[in-house]
Amino acid sequence: MGNEFVEHPSHSAEYFGDTRDGWWNRDYVELLARRWGLSRVREVLDIGCGVGHWGRVLGGVLPRAARVTGVDRDPVWVEKATARAAARGEGERFRYQVAVAERLPFEGDTFDLVTCQTVLIHAEDPGAMLSEMVRVTRPGGLVAVAEPNNLASALLSAAALQAPVDETLTLVRFQLLCERGKAALGEGNNSLGELIPELFARHGLTDIQVYLNDKANMMLPPYASAEQRATAEELSDFVRRDFWIWSRPDTRRYFLAGGGEEQDFEACWAAAMAAAQRIAEAIASKRYASAGGSVGYVVSGTKPSPPSSRHMDARVYRNP
Repeated sequence: MGNEFVEHPSHSAEYFGDTRDGWWNRDYVELLARRWGLSRVREVLDIGCGVGHWGRVLGGVLPRAARVTGVDRDPVWVEKATARAAARGEGERFRYQVAVAERLPFEGDTFDLVTCQTVLIHAEDPGAMLSEMVRVTRPGGLVAVAEPNNLASALLSAAALQAPVDETLTLVRFQLLCERGKAALGEGNNSLGELIPELFARHGLTDIQVYLNDKANMMLPPYASAEQRATAEELSDFVRRDFWIWSRPDTRRYFLAGGGEEQDFEACWAAAMAAAQRIAEAIASKRYASAGGSVGYVVSGTKPSPPSSRHMDARVYRNP
């Protein structure tokens, strides 16, 4: 249990541990498969695949004949994802390669489903990434993404902490300034989930649908489930290493770029770490409880067929 990638220099390493395995309810993913018509899918592209979590989640509801191709810019994660698939005996079904999402090495109109999980929030230009996702999707195929509003999720966590109003407002302001600074530096928008439907529409996708992930990460003493124990371990590890949402140096960069004042940073950081410390101590003494809600959107859209193809489809349908 834990995270074998803790403090690894590659992107997102802090969030590739066991807690990521608890992001989805199996029956909800089965519902998505029915809504999206995944029974017809044969070729899937998983953008920013990391070590393969999202592709594996979808693999459980895809037809056995479907093949998942995962791409990531970091060779380390491609190697890890390949090894994990091989260890499951699924090396042929799940294949991985190094690629940059803004310049995908595939022909246009190739995949039935092009998807990503918490990847657009890290993009300097999510529109450029989405353009490539649409390009390689076949006409009539689906683009589907899972992206959060992390600022809203932070408010839910603050409610569980039951902190004084001024402290809560300090932490919310701190995170908001950091998120805006991160975006200003071209390192992504952590709450981009709110903007995805409009982004889809701007890139010509139709039949746009938005759902909320129904997964909550409850914490309730004595934390008997493996999922709760993994969460407890991750929270305690973050406190031990003086890690908040981001490392201290990154947080400072984001805070200043977002309009925060240098003289305010230390006080804000201390407040954030004090709140995290209280949670860790409450967990250690079996006193912490939370419903564990978050705001995560699942957005899908269809790539329309060219007008000539639609006309041909209509003629074929009328003259079987």
